[in-house]
Amino acid sequence: MEPLEPDVITTQAKELSAVERQKLDEQNKRGLVPEYKANKLEIDAQRNWDIFYKRNETRFFKDRHWTTREFQELLDQEEFHEKRTLFEVGCGVGNLVFPLLEEQTSEEGCFSNSRFFFYACDFSPRAVEFVRSNPLYDPSQISAFQCDITTQQVHDHIPPSSVDICTLIFVLSAIHPQKFKDVVQNLGKLLKPGGLLLFRDYGLYDMAQLRFKPGNKIAENLYVRQDGTRSYFFSEEEVSKLFQENGFEVITNAYVHRRTLNLKEGVDVPRIFLQGKFRRKNL
Repeated sequence: MEPLEPDVITTQAKELSAVERQKLDEQNKRGLVPEYKANKLEIDAQRNWDIFYKRNETRFFKDRHWTTREFQELLDQEEFHEKRTLFEVGCGVGNLVFPLLEEQTSEEGCFSNSRFFFYACDFSPRAVEFVRSNPLYDPSQISAFQCDITTQQVHDHIPPSSVDICTLIFVLSAIHPQKFKDVVQNLGKLLKPGGLLLFRDYGLYDMAQLRFKPGNKIAENLYVRQDGTRSYFFSEEEVSKLFQENGFEVITNAYVHRRTLNLKEGVDVPRIFLQGKFRRKNL
């Protein structure tokens, strides 16, 4: 996917065209996903993600080399003399943590000089096994474990107030909105006072939201994909409120409008992401 033009950063939600509004209206024609089915999706969430990784293995998601461009905090260390701690929530098969580890070790020559000690967790046990079986996996540098980040499980693996930076990238959208607060509160307990949470996820009225057909809508801005995994689309206002009400201050939070060209298909793809940086307050 090649960018067609520079990103547009704005706090204003996209204004829908008449055609786009009609697409959203069409999604309501068959009503919402029945409650019993929505409940089953919640019960089967871990199983559905495990099947996803069984089917796709390490091929589906590309390595996230863009994260250091978007979040300089993953690189800058001049003012830090000690190794910092980074926690990647929803690590998948390691598409963020391993490029970061490769980047910092290639610059500095050896693991002992790496900038971070990494914690990495995922809901899917299979995904975690892919991380642990990666040739770059070194327990002295990375601790990968399975957990449900909406529960207290994570506190069995990471001490409170010990994390410098936490990444929550395309993770919260896969979780039921009723549990967003639990996730943010959990991460707030792990971060040091003044620690940073780096957030990126699907923005309101992203192309992927408009493409859902009738019968896939669970609730407002929440959908189920064919494989049983779920996707939520965020507004800037609700994300700011979510973090502010749960112990964070907003540093930045805005929609990122990106137009990319799929060279293989010759398709112009407009995407909308929501990207933010939030600092844990000194409580």
